[in-house]
Amino acid sequence: MRPAPGRSYVLRFISGKYQGGEFPIVNDKPIIVGRSSDLDMVLVEDMVSRKHARISMQQDQIWIEDLGSTNGTFVNGEKIKRARLKEGDRVLIGTSILKVIAGEAGRSDANEASRDLEKVAAARRTGQARTMSGSIEEVPLPDLLQLFATSKKTGVLVIRTETDDVGKIFMRKGIIYYATINDLDDVPPMKSIFRMLTWEKGVFDLETEEPPREFPNELSLSVQEVLMEGLRQLDEFNEIRSELPDLNTRLVLSQPIIAPMKELKGEELDILQLAHNYGHLETVLNKSFNTDLETVQVVLKLIKGSYLRPE
Repeated sequence: MRPAPGRSYVLRFISGKYQGGEFPIVNDKPIIVGRSSDLDMVLVEDMVSRKHARISMQQDQIWIEDLGSTNGTFVNGEKIKRARLKEGDRVLIGTSILKVIAGEAGRSDANEASRDLEKVAAARRTGQARTMSGSIEEVPLPDLLQLFATSKKTGVLVIRTETDDVGKIFMRKGIIYYATINDLDDVPPMKSIFRMLTWEKGVFDLETEEPPREFPNELSLSVQEVLMEGLRQLDEFNEIRSELPDLNTRLVLSQPIIAPMKELKGEELDILQLAHNYGHLETVLNKSFNTDLETVQVVLKLIKGSYLRPE
């Protein structure tokens, strides 16, 4: 879908040191982006080349072109040489993610817009070693992971939810090698990632670790592998979500158990034992070696078969 004729557009910074800033896109006024101080959009950071990219709008079509930058220009997670932009597209330049949004017709002065970006950066400046930050409502976790994978980021993606859960995904040159939620040893890395994919609200930071941490039994997974399986499980999980009791629900063995135990498979007996030992559904999910989807499928079967009852 091409931009609507006659509409005005802006580039909104939704992550990085300039987060919250905006830059207008004006017909027949190309924007040269880079680190050099004499350009239209000046982004002062090491991962941005002196002349990094050109963004232009001609006859209501917006185009972006990489100018031979060292670290590349990315649109919706894909590295590009030249591409057409539409409303809602996300552009990654250095550590900044910019989103194309419809804007009010107004200021078109590039110098003033660039000065405003510097004010935004100065207001956000902290002593913490963060390279990127933002909201997962603006940049959903799957999109974020794809951006980091394609641009081969190294660091710890930290996601903080409104309910005070803290997820961490450890990446090395775009490859996921570990993950935790609330630093719990009980929850395996893959299960942690799949669980984080269900989060829809929260903030993220890509933090650096010097030296990078090492873990026993590290993973070595491409983001594509993780997302293909994780999003499949998420779709199936959402289909049965309404049938599930609350995470704080206590699961107790039926007294007496009428259904024959011999009809249960080994993994179903394991879940039954976890429910008996730990009670609450959330703890059963954490302790189970199976994924959350596989575990809740078994729990529902045990409830429907009258082996367990929620209290």
